[in-house]
Amino acid sequence: MGKCINDVEDDLMNILILSAGTRNKLVQYFKKAFKDNGKVVCTDLTEYAPAIYDADIYYIVPPISDKNYIQTILDICKKENIDGIISLIDPELELLAENKSLFEDIGTKLILSPESVVKSSFDKYEFYKELKEKKFNSQKTYLGLKDTMEAINKNELTYPVFVKPNTGSASLNIQKVSDAETLSLIYSNSQKELITQEFINGKEYGIDVYIDLISKKVISIFIKEKLKMRAGETDKSIAVKNDEITKLVKDFVETMGYLGPIDIDLFEQDGKYYISEVNPRFGGGYLHAYLAGCDFPMFILNNLKGIINDSKIDNYESGSVMMKYNEVKLLEA
Repeated sequence: MGKCINDVEDDLMNILILSAGTRNKLVQYFKKAFKDNGKVVCTDLTEYAPAIYDADIYYIVPPISDKNYIQTILDICKKENIDGIISLIDPELELLAENKSLFEDIGTKLILSPESVVKSSFDKYEFYKELKEKKFNSQKTYLGLKDTMEAINKNELTYPVFVKPNTGSASLNIQKVSDAETLSLIYSNSQKELITQEFINGKEYGIDVYIDLISKKVISIFIKEKLKMRAGETDKSIAVKNDEITKLVKDFVETMGYLGPIDIDLFEQDGKYYISEVNPRFGGGYLHAYLAGCDFPMFILNNLKGIINDSKIDNYESGSVMMKYNEVKLLEA
């Protein structure tokens, strides 16, 4: 059970952010939340990851494929008395989930959805089947060329279509295809398992959600319409409010069993909503949610202290616009 705010001592809480990369702003937001409450520690596999320099302490670690990677992170957790740990890249999430018990044994909490939920989120075809089973709309999805061509021949699927790897992130290797010859060529040349998805010609939304780690209830939903994408992340967006989307997201998230911060991609076409993908971590467009008042780092700090967060769904103004721009970090010689 969670503690009431008045029952919680002002114990220091330390957070570890793995694979910080270029997420400087997010690290800064954690620094603000944890100021006077603990420290923010970051890792990356290279000293040329600018976000690590915004942390209180940073470590250069081996790649996640290294056999000693988990032990390296465990050692950091012990040394720095880490209370909570998050990762900002998809390939690391499954690895952490698989080793959850090792972190719990040393008193470090993974701020992450359950392993089964994490795994299903990254297998796009299995995710699609689970959505259908639970009666949530998603764009039609077919695994492999054979099933794709059968669907096209039966007029269940029409060009253009999207072809993408069944597993992957950051919108890598996604191609819009408008004819059978190109479709066959892409499949024959790919060394990865591919899926074909129905093309939805409508509005695209990115939805930042926080599910309380203690109550397991959705306590924050921020909806933004994507205006422009860059390198798989939201580059420009406008905040919107939509009661139908809010209800859909709340039902979906609690049905599926997600926890902590997640990022949902959703399409709207002809008044119908389609859940496309879920990233069970902070999304690249979360900056907009934070600046609009959805303080997920503070929610995390509260949960680490044993505090159940109050519901703050729709606690933001519609109409604000986020526009990303580049900044520069200089390391002195």
